[in-house]
Amino acid sequence: MAKILVIYYSASGNTKAMAVKVADGVKREKVDVDLKSVEAVKPEDLLNYDGIIIGSPTYYGTMSYQIKKLLDESVKFHGKLDGKIGAAFSSSANIAGGNETTVLDILNAMLIHGMIIQGDPKGDHYGPVAIGAPDGRSSSECERLGVRVAGLVKRIKE
Repeated sequence: MAKILVIYYSASGNTKAMAVKVADGVKREKVDVDLKSVEAVKPEDLLNYDGIIIGSPTYYGTMSYQIKKLLDESVKFHGKLDGKIGAAFSSSANIAGGNETTVLDILNAMLIHGMIIQGDPKGDHYGPVAIGAPDGRSSSECERLGVRVAGLVKRIKE
C-alpha cells in the first residue's frame, strides 16, 4: 500500500498546523500517512515512503536548520529516493518573508535526489504558503497538496 510521510519543523505551531492539513488531504485519498516532527525523523526513514512532503518556517529566506540538517544527512542515501514523490510548504512572518524561496530550496534538494515533484497549476504553484497562522486559503491549499500528492503516489504505485 502507498505510504506518505509529512515532515515539519514548527517553533510557533504555524507550520505544524499546515502539516496537519496536508496530512488530512492525504487521508482523504485513503493513503497511509505518517505526520512527524523533523526531530522524530532519521534520514533512513525517508526510504520507507513513496511520498515525502516537507514543511518549514522561513528563516532568513530559507528552510530551518532542522529541516536542512535532515536533508544534508540524507545525502548518504543519494539515488535511493529516485522516483519518490516530493512536495513542500512553508510559513513566514510576513508577505515578503521568503516563503517561495524556502519551498524552492526544499524542492531543489528533492530534485537532486531524483524525486518527482508535485506542482499545482491552479493553487500555490510551488507549494502552500502561509503568513503567520494558516488562514482558510492556506489551509485549503495544504489539504489540496495532500490530495494531489496522494493521487500521484497512487498512480505511480499502480
